Amino acid sequence: MNNTIRRATTDDQPEWLRMRHDLWPEVEPDDLLHEMERLLGDPLTPVFVLERPDGKLGGFLEAGTRKYAEGCETSPVGYIEGWFVDEDLRTQGVGRALVQAAEDWAREQGLQEMASDTWLDNDVSIKAHLTMGYEEVERLIHFEKWL
Repeated sequence: MNNTIRRATTDDQPEWLRMRHDLWPEVEPDDLLHEMERLLGDPLTPVFVLERPDGKLGGFLEAGTRKYAEGCETSPVGYIEGWFVDEDLRTQGVGRALVQAAEDWAREQGLQEMASDTWLDNDVSIKAHLTMGYEEVERLIHFEKWL
């Protein structure tokens, strides 16, 4: 498979938006697009994409830094903010390649740790993280109440 991992550009927005909407279907596309524009303008929030041989995209990873992440001992830490691979490319090393690109970027920034999160019921993501050497450090349930 001749796929390429590279940094996202404005030309990638239609395909990247498609995948972001697949990952976060509850968010309005205009809101997703607004955030994409912010990400592209910030060198500390790199977005890596997988480009297929036909020029279309098949995955993305949005990275960044956080002052703190559960289980981490250093500050700041690299953070996987969003990660998606099209279903037809899963279990082929695409996700791993995207994570590796983000980890390499974090090392270049002088960061010593990388963190991530996922939903409690996202078994595919949990397994993918564990397979790449990430350790589960905490489970969290959020609460909300209308007043």
